Amino acid sequence: MSTADQATAPPAPPAPRLDQVLAEQPERPPVRPRRENRLRALDGLRLVAALMVCMYHFTGKNGEVANSWHQSPGAMFPTLSQFSTYGSLGVQFFFVISGFVICMSSWGRSLGDFFRSRISRLFPAYWVAIVMVTGAAVLLPVVVHPLRPDELLVNLTMMQQPLGVPRVLGVCWTLWVELKFYVLFALFVIWKGVTYKRVVTFCILWTLAGAFARVADNPLTDELVMRDHAPFFIGGLALYLIHRFGSDLLLWGIVGMSFLLGQRYSVTALWHPGAQGEFHRNPLVIQAIVFCAFAAVAVVALGWMRWANWSWLTVAGALTYPFYLIHEHLGWFFIRVLHRGLGLGSYPTLALSVGSLLLLAWLMHRFVERPFGPKLKRALPAVRLR
Repeated sequence: MSTADQATAPPAPPAPRLDQVLAEQPERPPVRPRRENRLRALDGLRLVAALMVCMYHFTGKNGEVANSWHQSPGAMFPTLSQFSTYGSLGVQFFFVISGFVICMSSWGRSLGDFFRSRISRLFPAYWVAIVMVTGAAVLLPVVVHPLRPDELLVNLTMMQQPLGVPRVLGVCWTLWVELKFYVLFALFVIWKGVTYKRVVTFCILWTLAGAFARVADNPLTDELVMRDHAPFFIGGLALYLIHRFGSDLLLWGIVGMSFLLGQRYSVTALWHPGAQGEFHRNPLVIQAIVFCAFAAVAVVALGWMRWANWSWLTVAGALTYPFYLIHEHLGWFFIRVLHRGLGLGSYPTLALSVGSLLLLAWLMHRFVERPFGPKLKRALPAVRLR
C-alpha cells in the first residue's frame, strides 16, 4: 500500500480487550455434540441392575423371604447366595444409570416439560403396583400384612418415606432418593436450561455439599444433600457429558471422584467387619462391583456398545421399572405358593417366580404404562415454569 493510500485508509479497529475475548469463548471446547440415538445397551444394563436386586431379595438375605422359603436362602442356595448377597449393589448401579439418563432426557426441555415427563413415567405403574401388592397382602396376609387405609393412601403420593409411614413396596425408598435427585437437578440446572457448564458446576457443588454435610452430621442436611447416594448420580451426569461432548480431564476427574466416594459409602454400608455366616461380604468384591457399575456406563458413554443394538433390549428396558416395583413382595408370594404350597423344587421355584414377575411387568408396561402414561402427560398442564 502506498503512502497516499495509507493516509486515506480508515483507522484500524482497536484490538479487543482480554475480557471481551473471554466473554466470546464458548463455555465448553467446541466439540460437536454426538447425534442422539437410543442407547439400547443402557436398557440392558437397567435390567441387569434390576435382576441383581431381585436375586438379592430372593436368595441373598434372610427375613421375610426366609419365611417364604421356610428356611434360610443361604442354606437352600449355598453357592448362588454367595453371589446374590452382593445384588443389593444393583441400587447403586441404578443411580449411575439414572444420572446419565436424566441428563440426557432433560437436555433442551423446560422445567415444566421435565416434571410432566417424570410424573407420567413414574406414577401409573407405581399406583398399579401398590394395588397389586395390597391385593396379594389381603389374600395371603401371612406373607405381608396389609396396611391401614390411611397408610395406604399416603403411599400413593410417594411421600411415605419422609413422613415415616410404612411402605407398601419395600423398594420404594429408592424412588424417594430418585425424586430428591430430580428436584435438585431441576432447581439448579433445568430451571435455567441444561448446558455443559451448568451440569459441571452442579456436579462440583453437589460433591462439595456432600462432604460438608458429612462434617455437619445433621439429619436434615443428609436428607437434602443425600451425601451417600450423590456420588452415583454425579458420576452418571458426568458420563453423559462425556457421551455428548467427548472426553476431557475435568469430566473424567468428576467420574473418578464419584467412584472413590461411592465405593467408600458402599463398603461402609454393606461390609460388617468380623461378621461371619452365609451372607458375609468381602470389601474388595464390593469395590470391584461399584467399579464395574461405573465402567459399564462409561463403556456405553464412549460409544463402545453401539453394536449392541438389538430390539429386545428396548423391551428389556421397558420391563425394568414395573419389574423392580413388584418383584420383592410379589416374589415372596410366588415363592410361598410354588415352593411350600405346591412342593416345587427350589431352583424351579426361583426360575418360575422370576419369569412370572417379568411377564407381569410386561403386562403392566403394555396395558398400563403405554396407554395411560401419555394420557397423564397430556392431562397435566403444559406450563412453562421458567
